[in-house]
Amino acid sequence: MNIHEYQGKEILRKYGVTVPNGKVAFSVEEAVDAAKNLGSAVCVVKAQIHAGGRGKAGGVKVAKNLDEVRTYADEILGKTLVTHQTGPEGKEVKRLLIEEGCDIKKEYYVGVVVDRATDRVVLMASEEGGTEIEEVAAQTPEKIFYETVDPVVGLTGFQARRLAFNINIPKELINKAAKFMMSLYTAFIENDCSIAEINPLVVTGDGNVMALDAKLNFDDNALFKHKDILEYRDLDEEDPKEIEASKYDLSYIALDGNIGCMVNGAGLAMATMDIIKHYGGDPANFLDVGGGATAEKVTEAFKIILSDDKVKGIFVNIFGGIMKCDVIATGVVEAAKQVGLAVPLVVRLEGTNVDLGKEILNQSGLNIIAAESMADGAQKIVELVG
Repeated sequence: MNIHEYQGKEILRKYGVTVPNGKVAFSVEEAVDAAKNLGSAVCVVKAQIHAGGRGKAGGVKVAKNLDEVRTYADEILGKTLVTHQTGPEGKEVKRLLIEEGCDIKKEYYVGVVVDRATDRVVLMASEEGGTEIEEVAAQTPEKIFYETVDPVVGLTGFQARRLAFNINIPKELINKAAKFMMSLYTAFIENDCSIAEINPLVVTGDGNVMALDAKLNFDDNALFKHKDILEYRDLDEEDPKEIEASKYDLSYIALDGNIGCMVNGAGLAMATMDIIKHYGGDPANFLDVGGGATAEKVTEAFKIILSDDKVKGIFVNIFGGIMKCDVIATGVVEAAKQVGLAVPLVVRLEGTNVDLGKEILNQSGLNIIAAESMADGAQKIVELVG
């Protein structure tokens, strides 16, 4: 789950991470009032969307007086920002962060992530702050430093100080920067984050080490432990189909293609998307109905796929183990009757109760194309859609 920058800063502030003072605003008048209350000579007007690259897209403006705050707030609110993370459709700005300006001397990058290679949490940092870390990794990887954290011991003060030293934090601020990193790590662990990224971390003219931006993502599977964080969820920033899928505990991610996929098992779902691409098609979604899905759950999954206007065909690829083929078939038939199936449907069933599942599909009266294998099904749906 993603949250907004201002929400991330609220969480970090509780852990002693220094962040600028700021207030959220949902209208131009609220933005002006927020700037008045801050009393800062310079204010920053920042669009709040779940995407990076806001500054380059015109979503971050520095205002030197209240008139400029009003002008920028009016300009940004309601604007559709298109960044490298939003896709070409962009995202509409519905809230702003009005934040006090600060005297920036130098920008850095600090992030806490999970390293799949070591199965451990890693603290990473660079003196190339303010730019995309992916660009730094591609162009100057030697400027990124890493500290792998022992899960038993946790992040040590020595590691944090070494990282601060490696990214050339001024010597007199090394301890402050190390304390900042330790607090960031604690926030990451205690809130079950999947990423905690500060870009930029800045040192200021008055000797502060501060998070000028904050990006926190959370492990969806741990949110049951964090009801307070769940309240930060902004449904306006999420795909309506993904919101609907979450109600039924379906793993669904919308994509840009036109072939809807319904599969059981994340690995098989990935392989199904790969083989569709291999034969020249484009998957419209990732959808894993899980191993213990009911007919009702499958029905809702099918409805979600069909609610996407871009979908021109559907490939159902089921290998029945715990999930029985007859349950899938019943759900597909029920959903097709409720919604009205007007696009080609290719079904590949294999495994538990496969004969019963095929019988249900054959007797449904629906125009269903049977596939003998995953490759056969992918070829057929690509041809039908193409």
